This record gives sequence, structure tokens and C-alpha cells, in this order.
Amino acid sequence: MATTRTAHTVWEGELLTGSGTVTFDSSGIGSQPVSWPSRAEQANGKTSPEELIAAAHSSCFSMALSHGLTGAGTPPTRLETKADVTFQPGEGITGIHLWVRGEVPGLDEEGFAAAAEDAKKNCPVSQALAGTTITLTAEIA
Repeated sequence: MATTRTAHTVWEGELLTGSGTVTFDSSGIGSQPVSWPSRAEQANGKTSPEELIAAAHSSCFSMALSHGLTGAGTPPTRLETKADVTFQPGEGITGIHLWVRGEVPGLDEEGFAAAAEDAKKNCPVSQALAGTTITLTAEIA
């Protein structure tokens, strides 16, 4: 069964001086302010499309890695994933770096790195972002 998740943004004003609010409709977790300066300069308490992509990518990757490790007989105790999405004004998103540290009983660094690479390649968000360079650092805790 397919699922659809929805968010919407209301933007007021010009790009450089305007601002907006992104609302998470499906989950109902609330709304967050967004602006050009929060995207191209300092966040200053506002979010950006890149931060939202980072949240989506880190959570999707963690789910894919957990699933792959469990399927291989080495379920993780804990995975901590960070996604850094780099935005360059005038160019767009220039890259994403995933960093993961895992507590996986019975698995060595090499096995964990291989599982993480597989998750990076196969998580649905990675596949949706296939036009972007995605790099990975994987460490066993």
C-alpha cells in the first residue's frame, strides 16, 4: 500500500527579504519559519529546504541500515546518523555527506561499512537524490 506525506509552505514577499512558514501536515508536528537568509547564511532559528532534506535522509538511511543489518542476522543496538547537506547559492545542492556510528554486536568495522554503503545506495531518499553526490563515513561504536 502506497503512502503519501504532505507538507506545505506559505511564502510572503520577495526572495531576499520575504519569509515563509513550512507546515508538516501529515504528522501534525507543527510549523517552522523559513527564509532565504536561513538557507544561504545563518539559520538563526529558522529551517531551510536543505535541513529538511538532511532530516529525511538521515532518518531514511537509519531505517534502511537497521533493516539490512537485521536481515543479515546482526541487528543494531543503536544507530546515530547525521546528514550534512551543502547548499551553494547560484549552484544549488552540491553534496550530501552521511555519517553513521553504530552499535552492532557481532559485526566488525568492515561488515558495518559494507552494510552502510548498501543502505546509502538503496534507501528511498538516497535514490530520490541520485543526481547529487552522496558520501559516507561509517564507524562502529
